[in-house]
Amino acid sequence: MHDYEADSPALHNPGELRDRSELRDVVQIYAHGADRRKPDLVASMFTPEGRLVVHRDPGSTEPPAVRAGRAEIAKALTSLDRYLATTHLIANQLVAFEPGGDRANAETYCTAHHIYESCGVRRDRVMSIRYLDTFVRTGEGWRIETRTLHCDWVEDRPLTA
Repeated sequence: MHDYEADSPALHNPGELRDRSELRDVVQIYAHGADRRKPDLVASMFTPEGRLVVHRDPGSTEPPAVRAGRAEIAKALTSLDRYLATTHLIANQLVAFEPGGDRANAETYCTAHHIYESCGVRRDRVMSIRYLDTFVRTGEGWRIETRTLHCDWVEDRPLTA
């Protein structure tokens, strides 16, 4: 875990504020690409050799699924096609920059809704997700080097009209 300081002098630095905004954009573009079924857009938010590490549902003893490289990450995102719709709502993002300012670590909260149909009833599989990201500044801008997805809880409920 990284130390996040509440009143860091860097929060008043215009360059760091711009970097924080750009990091937030990377995370939001990832969510947009997932919800709009644009796996190549999602994959482009990673470095070419980036890694996506997905831990299973809470309590699972299965090892995490690891996808490396943009092609594998894009392919993994096609698993969302089984849902009628998804909505990934991005919330808190805490960022800690490494010395030099070209690498950063972040924890970002997400509530993800996955709509599907079962026995003629539309349902919503809601996941509370924490993304633990390592970002690196590249020629393309900030990109995810490693994203580790942790699911804190899952709720499955019927949708009502």
